[in-house]
Amino acid sequence: MPYVYLDARYEKVRHGGRVVDCAVLLGIGVDDQGKRSVLGVSVALSEQEAHWRGFLSSLKDRGLYGMELFISDAHEGLKAARKAVFPAVPWQRCQFHVQQNAQKYVPRQSMKREVAEAIRGVFNALNRQEADRQLDLLIAAYQEKAPRLAEWAEKAIPEALTVFEFPQRHRRRIRTSNMVERLSKELKRRTAVATLFPNEGSCLRLVSAVAMEISDEWETGRVYLTMEQ
Repeated sequence: MPYVYLDARYEKVRHGGRVVDCAVLLGIGVDDQGKRSVLGVSVALSEQEAHWRGFLSSLKDRGLYGMELFISDAHEGLKAARKAVFPAVPWQRCQFHVQQNAQKYVPRQSMKREVAEAIRGVFNALNRQEADRQLDLLIAAYQEKAPRLAEWAEKAIPEALTVFEFPQRHRRRIRTSNMVERLSKELKRRTAVATLFPNEGSCLRLVSAVAMEISDEWETGRVYLTMEQ
């Protein structure tokens, strides 16, 4: 599985006499034939490192290997777990989420569009060298008028540039974790009927069944990526 996407969504579950938001952890892979499949799902009380580590360890124990890149958001629990279980595998921070996170550091509404365009210029560069140059220009441009944005960009944006180390024909599909949305939307449609799960086990049974259906469609359908050199 050269490319592995990780994400989570939340469902309401009754736990210990109260209703809580449980994290549904999702793992999706693209194999060396370019086909997608759901690698696993798990229901946990949160996205803490321990829960992500258990999920990733279970994938590893079941035979997950050959990863060249993980694609996910920058949740701290997930980052720490990924480093612990698969320390040698590079990571691509989802560019879509980076764009969203950037808006928290823009001091004025009137600046939001120009900041979004500047970040998009970094992401759409032809190569890593040009992306780094565009990033340096962005940081310099906002060093004085938006110092928190400049500080954030210097740390966060490089985490979303790992994609430049991979074939250009793959970059559009591996630079974000949006591919997981197909599964998340179907899960939301099916779990909306239940509204509230009586326990974690019932939630896991439903999301597992939906995930298996979608995975079967992917594995017998069209290729997601052309993997030939």
